[in-house]
Amino acid sequence: QVQLVESGGGLVQPGGSLRLSCAASGMLFGDYSLGWHRQAPGKQRDLVAPISSPGYTNYAHSVKGRFTISRDNALNTVYLQMNNLTHEDTAVYFCRYLGVLGIAWGQGTQVTVSS
Repeated sequence: QVQLVESGGGLVQPGGSLRLSCAASGMLFGDYSLGWHRQAPGKQRDLVAPISSPGYTNYAHSVKGRFTISRDNALNTVYLQMNNLTHEDTAVYFCRYLGVLGIAWGQGTQVTVSS
């Protein structure tokens, strides 16, 4: 089974930046998607940005132009670069794998945007 380990969350001021990392446990094969979701208190868990095995990316409207998802295939790692953060970006961010090996979630990492 795929295991995901996240890092990079923390406290940042509005307008600041963070880079989240998510490392997968082993080699990934077949068609799959790696993505970042987030869940703020009292809200549902929403998809922020996915990247497919061929490399296609997409973004939620709220983060488009500010966030960038990327990956390093050699390291089995997906990243989320978050720029110009606002209070509305405060949430627990989760890494997710979806593919032939099943569905896997990271443990979540807290991102807090506050003055």
